[in-house]
Amino acid sequence: MTEETWKRISLDELRRMKDAGEIQHNPNAPEGPELGEDFWANAVLVPPRSSKSVHLKLDAEVFEFFKRQGKGHITRMQDVLKAYVKAHEEKAAGTAGEKPKRRAG
Repeated sequence: MTEETWKRISLDELRRMKDAGEIQHNPNAPEGPELGEDFWANAVLVPPRSSKSVHLKLDAEVFEFFKRQGKGHITRMQDVLKAYVKAHEEKAAGTAGEKPKRRAG
């Protein structure tokens, strides 16, 4: 299933579809593969990531650049910022003890 085939609906619409018999469950559907002891022995609980809602003022040309690429432009902007943070964290880890150099601006 790809994102193009997804349909977003409200809980009320989902309930209406269920009541109308438009949602069907196949009790004969095959089960997925069993996850063995090895899988669970190495499983790690990963808590959900929290996010913070902020108001961000951007230059118009920066925003328009990402928006022209279509749906998901906010996520792409976040991905660029994450890559920037990761690169700087890796650089700082490689130069432990040195103060990071900052540009004016």
